[in-house]
Amino acid sequence: MSKTRPMVLETSELEKQLGDLSAWQCQSGRLVRTLTFRNFADALDFVNRVGKLAEEADHHPDILLHNWNQVTLTLWTHDVGGLTMLDVNLAHKINAVVS
Repeated sequence: MSKTRPMVLETSELEKQLGDLSAWQCQSGRLVRTLTFRNFADALDFVNRVGKLAEEADHHPDILLHNWNQVTLTLWTHDVGGLTMLDVNLAHKINAVVS
């Protein structure tokens, strides 16, 4: 049995969903958020927590750890080439880890 492919969100639905994700920016059809931490260890701990969420969701963001204490996350559904509810849901889960 094949897995159902997620649907790319229409612009109006995406705008509605982004209302609850104000810390995220839509850039070139992807959700992007950069966070700054006190130090490298905290940034790395956050990356590991996001990695665990991604594994649980079977949906994996691009993660960039840079400038020793910053993490930039980029979400989009690679196999459909756009933003889907998988991205929105993972962004919400990541926000919960940050809070």
